[in-house]
Amino acid sequence: MGIFSTIMNKIFHHDAPAPEASAPADTGGATADAAVAAAPPPPSEPVDVEAVLTQLAAGKGGGGNWQVSIVDLLKLLDMDSSLDARKELANELDVHAGADGSAEENIALHKAVMQKLAENGGKVPDSLLHH
Repeated sequence: MGIFSTIMNKIFHHDAPAPEASAPADTGGATADAAVAAAPPPPSEPVDVEAVLTQLAAGKGGGGNWQVSIVDLLKLLDMDSSLDARKELANELDVHAGADGSAEENIALHKAVMQKLAENGGKVPDSLLHH
C-alpha cells in the first residue's frame, strides 16, 4: 500500500530510535547507535498513535484539526493532501463513501486510516476511531 504505508511509517517510526539510543549511552555509544539504526523497528509494544501525532502537532504549532480531518492529518505528516492523493488513499483502503472529496468521504477516510493503524500495531483511542 503506497500512501497508507507512508502514513504508517511516519507514525510508527517517527521517533523509534530515540528511547533505545538514550538508554545505552554509556555502554559504547557508537555500537549501540549502529545496532539501533540497523535493527528493523517493528513495534514491540503498540505505538501510541495519538501521542505521536500530538507531539508532531506541537512541533508545528498545532497541526490543525488532525483528530478528525484527513487533510490536516496528511499535512501534519508532510504528505500530499490533494484530492488526487485522497482518492488514491480511498482506493487503497477501499473507502467509497459519498462523492470524491466530500465531507462524508473525508470523514470515512480518516476513520479507515485510524482503524488500519490500530490493526497494524497502533494504539488508537476510541475518540479517533469513532468520531
